[in-house]
Amino acid sequence: MNRVYVCSCFGITEQQVKKHAEDGACTPRQIASACKAGTDCGSCVRRIQALLGRGACPRRELADQGKPMLTDLADAA
Repeated sequence: MNRVYVCSCFGITEQQVKKHAEDGACTPRQIASACKAGTDCGSCVRRIQALLGRGACPRRELADQGKPMLTDLADAA
């Protein structure tokens, strides 16, 4: 299998970034929380942004609209 590394510092591949994105990591910061990619030298952050693209991520769409990403529990009751 051909491994394309996104983050050399932590050995994170494109496939791993895409998997974290599928699991709900919508931003480079969320990817960093999931696997540390982008937290050392930072040279891969633009590549991570490109991989995440502007895909359909409900949480990111809410954030782009300036809405809270987590609903207030009082509103749900």
